[in-house]
Amino acid sequence: MRLRMCGAILLGIALGAGGLASPASSQGFPSKPITIVVGFAPGGFADVIARLVGQKMSERLGKPVIIENKPGAGGNIAHRAVLAAAPDGHTIVAATTSIAINESLFKNRGYTATEFTALSISATTPEFIGNHPNGAASLKELLATAAQRPINFASPGAGSASYIVTEYFFRILAKAPATHIPYAGGAPAINAALANQVDMVSGALAGGFVPHVVGGRLRGLAVASEKRNPAIPGVPTYGEGGFPGFTASAWTGFFVSSKTPPEVVAALHEEVVAALKMTDVASKLAALGFEPLIESQADAQARFRAEIDKWTKMVDAIGVQIN
Repeated sequence: MRLRMCGAILLGIALGAGGLASPASSQGFPSKPITIVVGFAPGGFADVIARLVGQKMSERLGKPVIIENKPGAGGNIAHRAVLAAAPDGHTIVAATTSIAINESLFKNRGYTATEFTALSISATTPEFIGNHPNGAASLKELLATAAQRPINFASPGAGSASYIVTEYFFRILAKAPATHIPYAGGAPAINAALANQVDMVSGALAGGFVPHVVGGRLRGLAVASEKRNPAIPGVPTYGEGGFPGFTASAWTGFFVSSKTPPEVVAALHEEVVAALKMTDVASKLAALGFEPLIESQADAQARFRAEIDKWTKMVDAIGVQIN
């Protein structure tokens, strides 16, 4: 009788302890370290978000989460690497907006978007345009300038989201074409605007613009969001500038092969969302200009499809494609 009572007590303790563990670990997943593949170099916002979320996942799951950077081809190298791995949930890609853009931008990317399942579109930041304080004082004034003389904008290369958004806005919506001056990355493009070498600079808000706007070294002309961003509340939206409904965001999300078992997809989704809900993670994202996005896995997948449609419309309209 005593042995049976002791056994029951020990079983109860074990079950209680198991109740404190992550639901994923209680289901036997993961069975080995998880690798998050990032399609961009260390230090970029996709890398930063992958490391923030990966650390929290590791703590909750009790397994190492390894960040592996595979930059190149607009994220396509990383995307293909994840699809080449076993579809068991132990290999994830931390992808940016590029995974939606590349569906129409790259003629030969080696995969299709249908081969991925979205775990979470985790953090978003609006596209932004700004200029040197000695330049145009508003979007309206910049467009008036474009009617008088050619204008230009600095941004990363022709395959970047910022280039596509800015080219689409000025050429298609505003009917005021601007010459693109490509730079090797966001930082050199910002430096060109700081030095007043270009009429404006475009990029994702979280790409380093916030401190320059707050410090008065750059003037924010517009953010491509429905509402003003709390990190730079003095900067109007495109809607306020006379173009209602024009929105576009850069984002980072987590994806797995569409062949991954549904129960593993559900477990991974829960882990990513749990990380995003943590106060320290949310505050770090907000400081960068990002907004955590908490939604169901089904909603994340629907958002992914909608993003593909949105970016395809812009890519096709400006006629850009990479072979």
